[in-house]
Amino acid sequence: MKREIKTTNDGSKTLFINDLNENYHSHHGALQEAEHVFIKNGLNLINDYEINILELGFGTGLNVLVTINEYLKTDKNHIINYFTLEKYPINESEINDLAYFELFDNPEFKNIYHKIHEAEWEKQTEIIKGFTLKKIECDFFDLKNTDLPKINLVYFDCFGARVQPDLWEKPLFEMVSDKMAVNGLLTTYSSKGSVRRILQELDFDVEKKQGPPGKREMINAVKK
Repeated sequence: MKREIKTTNDGSKTLFINDLNENYHSHHGALQEAEHVFIKNGLNLINDYEINILELGFGTGLNVLVTINEYLKTDKNHIINYFTLEKYPINESEINDLAYFELFDNPEFKNIYHKIHEAEWEKQTEIIKGFTLKKIECDFFDLKNTDLPKINLVYFDCFGARVQPDLWEKPLFEMVSDKMAVNGLLTTYSSKGSVRRILQELDFDVEKKQGPPGKREMINAVKK
């Protein structure tokens, strides 16, 4: 897939796929979107000692980085195990051009950013003390064959339904649900009515939340 770097409205960069006419992140702001959807309405709502996060998909690594940034703000009396799926990893040139570490006022983040991307695929790697990352190179529909602990937080960050509608239909959500613990939280930037109905059918409590900049609503869903 041919990709190019674009700068979003908050100054953070994203990748644009020409063939799909689709950005990896909101053009209103990649960083703003990640922090609003996955931190404010995701990580910050979880109180477990051990937090197992599942992300679909890894993409540029921005969601991992904002999660580490938030973790470093805490007293770090809990641990995070982060599992992320990706079928089309980005290349070294794109990693260097995105330079997401520049978005954070922390000199350690350059090393952390590159450690995230250099971590060996299929291997659980400690990025910082208390935070491990396992990147899994596979199609999202291979999730059912993926060995994971019970997940208590899902970052559902697939490409939009306009370009990949099958990722927003019941079969994938069923696979995700099967990997989740009771009371686990799924958070996504989408607010599609069909997605809400699917999650309700799968016995989730679904709540519409205020969306990130440029988007009116998003979804949180808790597994019963």
